[in-house]
Formats: sequence, C-alpha cells, structure tokens
Amino acid sequence: MPAKPAQAPAHGGPAKGSKHLVLDELSGGVVERLDAASAAFLNSSGLAKASPMGMGLYRIEPVGRVGSVRTATMQLDVRPKDRLGLSRLLFLLSYAGNQGFRADSVSAVEDRELWSALAESLAQLAERALGRGVLQGYLTVDESLRTVKGRIRISDQISRRPGMLVPLEVSYDEFTEDIAENRILRAALERMGQVPRVRPEVLSRLRQLKGKLDAVTRLPAGAPLPPWTPSRMNARYHSVLRLAGLILRNASAEAGEGKQQTASFVVDMAKVFEDFVGAALREAMAVYPGETRLRYNALLSEAVHDADRLSVSPDAVHLLDGRPVVVYNAKYKAAADLGASLTVDHYQMLAHCTALGVPTAWLVYAGAGEMKLRRILNTDIDIVECPLDLSLPPSGILAAVAELARQSWGEVVRNSSLNGG
Repeated sequence: MPAKPAQAPAHGGPAKGSKHLVLDELSGGVVERLDAASAAFLNSSGLAKASPMGMGLYRIEPVGRVGSVRTATMQLDVRPKDRLGLSRLLFLLSYAGNQGFRADSVSAVEDRELWSALAESLAQLAERALGRGVLQGYLTVDESLRTVKGRIRISDQISRRPGMLVPLEVSYDEFTEDIAENRILRAALERMGQVPRVRPEVLSRLRQLKGKLDAVTRLPAGAPLPPWTPSRMNARYHSVLRLAGLILRNASAEAGEGKQQTASFVVDMAKVFEDFVGAALREAMAVYPGETRLRYNALLSEAVHDADRLSVSPDAVHLLDGRPVVVYNAKYKAAADLGASLTVDHYQMLAHCTALGVPTAWLVYAGAGEMKLRRILNTDIDIVECPLDLSLPPSGILAAVAELARQSWGEVVRNSSLNGG
C-alpha cells in the first residue's frame, strides 16, 4: 500500500516540506528516503521498523502496533485495520479499565489527524471540567510540627525522636487543589503541550488550562499515575481523567537529541482487543449464574516435575460451581487478515477444551461476518467462530458481546440438559 503524500499543516498536520507517511497496520510497508536520525527514531518508537536498502532508502514496515510518531521533520501514522477512528480506538482502550466509558466524550468531529484530535479532545474535556473552577479535595499530609495538628503518629514519633516531645510527627487532612485528579490532568496537559506542531490556538488553550493548575504538584517523568476513585464529588472530571490516563499511558512527548521535539502514541491492537473482549464478556456474563475469570490458567499435561508440565491460558473462562463450563479466546486478526492462521487458532481452542473438559469454545475475531460452527472430527468438541464488527458504534459492539454471552450461556444450558444436569 503506497504511503499518502504529506498533508497540509492545517489541523496540526506536518509542516510544509516535512514527510508524512500513512500505513495500514496489515500492509507490507513502503520504501522511502530517510535520514539516519529519522530511521533511528522509527526503530526506537515501537511502531515501525526501518530497514536500510542503500542509497538513503529504507523499507518502513508496521510491526503489529498502531498509532502515530512525529518529529519536526516527519510523521508516521499506522492506522488500525478497517480504518477505525480515534473515538472507537479510545472506546476500546478505555472500556477494559472503565466500563461505561462513552465514546462521545471524545471530540464529536472525527479528525483524520490523531495528534490534532487528541489535543482538541483533551482541551474540550479539560475546559468542561475546569469550567466551575479547580476541583478541591482532602489530602492526607504527614509533617513534623511543634504543635499538635490532626493526630500524632506514635510509632514514627518513637522511632524517629525517642525521648523527645517536639517536634511532633503528625498527620492531618488538608482541603486542597493538590489532589490526584489535578495532578493527572496537569500531567496530560503538559504532555500534549510538548507535541510538535499542535495547532497554535489549541496549544494556547492547553497552556491556559495548565496555568490553572500551576499550584498542583507536577508528576515526575515516568512516575506511576496516582490512584483516584470516581465519585459524585469529582463527576465533572471523569471523562477528562479517562482521556488523560490514556494519553499518559500510551503517549510520550520529549526533546530528543539536539533538542528536537518528538512524540509517540503507540498501542498494541491485539492486546487492546483481547482486554476489551475480556472486560465486556465479564460484564455481559454477570447476569448469568457463576463467574467469569480472565486469563485463566489450567494444566494441559501431567508430569513428575513441575517444570515439565504444560499449561494453557485462555483469555476468558466462565465457571459454574467452580467448574469451567465455557471458554473464550479473542483474536484481533481475522482469518482473512495477512498473517492470520485459522488452523493454529483452532488447535489452541481444542487444547483449551481438552484441558478444561469443556465441550464448546468461542473464538472471537475482530471483523464482520456470520457466526460459524466447526465440529472437530473424532471429538465431541465444537468451536464457534464469532466475528465482532468494530466498525459498529460502541452500543452496537457491546450489544454484539451481550448476544455472544446469551448464546454461549444457552449452549451451557443445552449441554447440561443433554447430560442430565
């Protein structure tokens, strides 16, 4: 698939004269002329591989991830199969950790350029969150004081100042803006503000919003995000914090060698799909008896030594009275996709059914089509191929998962009745 030509700088795209390449994640790549620094940046990004071919030419190939990497002189976009838009990608990313994430939390106008859409969406949601002022909350503070405030930490007082009455080791709650929610939001605004060539008007909005949070502690680079709990008090922050978390977990923006600004937003779609299907299935199966466990481990073989045992780990298993009754696997690549192997997937599902003693397995693919049942010869095992169309709106995707749950549970009930259960 040929790369698209450089885009105009409107909407925060590459500047005039810079190189803009757009690849499909399943494509075989393109040949382009690159300088050594740009090739090294691509190879370190985790998004693509740049292999030298001589005379300054490189073959640029996707490596199984999607996203965008950008420098002042080039930009590479690797887009998901079926051309999923940003809102759909963010919905899938968010759902596993935040059931109920609304795709309409993202900018309603789907921008073709990922960085522009991310920056605009973050600005919109932050403006909405901060419209009524900066959120405040209680923060527990540990200090050494000469007077009593809050409660005295007796164990710390004894270990740090044996025999001394002052200063006192105390803890107290302070009502402040310096809370986890604002620290996360400030970090996301700073991260997007460092992305090269964000539209000037959007960059100005991001800086103004960050200025409202200047009194908030800055998160150190690489530090884990502080935990926060959704509540009625921070409800106006929910959407922006979920987007901020996605940006901070998946995007980087920094000054590289020679102080050149670089930015990367890279995600593994196979893992995104697997995590989404697992979370959505667990929620859909919650209406039926039993429990659904993700990444369930089971033995496939017996052995004298533990190191010789073989095991399987299906993506999701539903248990009834502690016994597995249905097994699921999620595969982002459909049978028609480049590099996909239908036979390997079915071998894997056969092993799962054998190890768990389950008669039916459900193989969930990303793609459109009809369900297909395959009876495995010389066994009583059925494998059902279930396409999940990611081009549907989020409500449609979740409805399809709910239908999968209904049918798989129906199969459990049918097998139970046939076995006299």
